[in-house]
Amino acid sequence: MEPVLIVLVVLVVVAFIALIKTIQVIPQASAAIVERFGRYTRTLNAGLNIVVPFIDRVRNRIDLREQVVPFPPQPVITQDNLVVNIDTVIYYQVTDPRAATYEVASYIQAIEQLTVTTLRNIIGSMDLESTLTSREVINAGLRGVLDEATGKWGIRVNRVELKAIEPPTSIQDSMEKQMRAERDKRAAILTAEGQRQSQILRAEGEKQADVLKAEGEAQAAVLRADGEAAAIRTVFEAIHDGNPDQKLLAYQYLQTLPELAKGDANKLWIIPSEVGDALKGLGGAFGGMTGNGGGMNGGAVAAPTVPAVPPAATQVPIDPAAGPRPVDVEKGSARPRVDPTREYPKIDPQ
Repeated sequence: MEPVLIVLVVLVVVAFIALIKTIQVIPQASAAIVERFGRYTRTLNAGLNIVVPFIDRVRNRIDLREQVVPFPPQPVITQDNLVVNIDTVIYYQVTDPRAATYEVASYIQAIEQLTVTTLRNIIGSMDLESTLTSREVINAGLRGVLDEATGKWGIRVNRVELKAIEPPTSIQDSMEKQMRAERDKRAAILTAEGQRQSQILRAEGEKQADVLKAEGEAQAAVLRADGEAAAIRTVFEAIHDGNPDQKLLAYQYLQTLPELAKGDANKLWIIPSEVGDALKGLGGAFGGMTGNGGGMNGGAVAAPTVPAVPPAATQVPIDPAAGPRPVDVEKGSARPRVDPTREYPKIDPQ
């Protein structure tokens, strides 16, 4: 019985192992390659699959999801002979599990080496500044080359990114100094522009203020001239309406003389030539009022009591044609003297 029992146990174990090998469960977004006697037979998709045990063999399982593979920094020489280290990241997806298994031994290593060689070709035709500012161009060129080369491997390269571009330390210092100088230059230019605009605005404001002030002064002068003209016109009309005679004008001249000598600093003052004519007219008026036969009926008429004209105004004749003559008040000249403190009587010209 024991040999039979052992055979039964062995058969049960073999049957269990065969059952396990017969039933293959493939996860979602995965695929498996089946070989029969070492030859490709079929590709198992996601779900429950049945294979022939001990005849069919599942070689490997392939993930069909998009994969992200970062590559270590690679030294690349630019066109201006500068060495830069470039980190790259590849986004790829397996579209044909059979081609990815049999067309290339290791598609990851193949993609990495292809990325390095393509980067050296692209960066070698660009200088450092273009390399730093043309990431999109580099990404597009690298993706095009990789997608074309990996198509026959059953790989689709969806995206290529340059994670970092690191120039040498000395170049980084020079770039920082250049950037700092450029920023200082822009700051100086902006400051100068601000000052220029400020000066322009200030000058415009001062110009407008001067223009407005000049216009205001011109208008004020015009109004002042109009007012003076109106005042002169009114005085002129009043004088002509009053019809003053020579005696009134002579008396007004005589009242104006004391005003000329006012002030402590007056040492020399000038008598207008018209004063002589005024004094003559005033003297004639006084003579006519005191002479005989001057009454209305031809008889003697008593002259009104009128203070005499100051002797200084009648003793010295004044030549109207000679113009104004100076009078020395302090030393006492023979010319007419007028007491500025004396109040002369007012004569009614009527």
